[in-house]
Amino acid sequence: MKLLRVGPVGAERPALLDQDGILRDLSGLVADVDGALLADDSALSRVRAAAEARSLPVLDPEGLRIGAPLGRIGKIVGIGLNYFGHAAEIGAEPPAEPILFLKAADTVVGPDDTVLIPRGSVKTDWEAELGVVIGSTARYLESAEEGLAHVAGYVLVNDVSEREFQIERGGTWDKGKNCETFTPVGPWLATADEVPDPQALGVRLWVNGELRQDGTTADQIFPVGEVVHYLSRFMTLHPGDVVITGTPGGVAMGRPEPKPYLRAGDVVELEIDGLGRQRQEFKDA
Repeated sequence: MKLLRVGPVGAERPALLDQDGILRDLSGLVADVDGALLADDSALSRVRAAAEARSLPVLDPEGLRIGAPLGRIGKIVGIGLNYFGHAAEIGAEPPAEPILFLKAADTVVGPDDTVLIPRGSVKTDWEAELGVVIGSTARYLESAEEGLAHVAGYVLVNDVSEREFQIERGGTWDKGKNCETFTPVGPWLATADEVPDPQALGVRLWVNGELRQDGTTADQIFPVGEVVHYLSRFMTLHPGDVVITGTPGGVAMGRPEPKPYLRAGDVVELEIDGLGRQRQEFKDA
């Protein structure tokens, strides 16, 4: 299934994109698309049955804002330098273990919402990423296979990053990852059955119409199942948590000087196979 949340900021309601590409209202069946829904097999079965019956009310997409497809996110865990191509372009050795950072849930915006360049920023960068949404509590898992079994679905994420804040200002990466609007998510959450192999997805991103990233999740150093397994040894992952799994080569930081960091007026578009497409205009905060 493809699950969405639509409507004004702070008043999104649940929706579904059916097999015919028709947007349908889920608000009469479930309260929201969130961790509680993803952990409730009976509720998901009711949604699936209604989707297959094509009985849900149709929504007119004209002028309807698409919000982030997951509400009440608990935590967002980022995996750094998780593509061989990205590590190579910035001259870094592939890490021996996953590099972790956290993003705050309040950085999440919809897939087509405006993204704000922080005041004083000179190195705002893009990162198209596969987001993994947890569907059942993951704690001390024993294998990558168990890791995959705890995945409810997948989302497209732009892990916007301010590289000076992240790398040159001391401390952890978090200060370059948590500026307002820095995590566009969506347009939809594809349930795990829609993505039979998360290591076989094309990842692409354009800036002002120019293709900048053109990679595949097959280039990940640590695959999805292994990442979830690994994280469960250090923290408990709960339904509705999101893991963003790194970006392919092609970011501004990896380009020759002068590096083409983002400026107000730039338009970024990105997509992952089966997970839809985003479009953001960047403006000054």
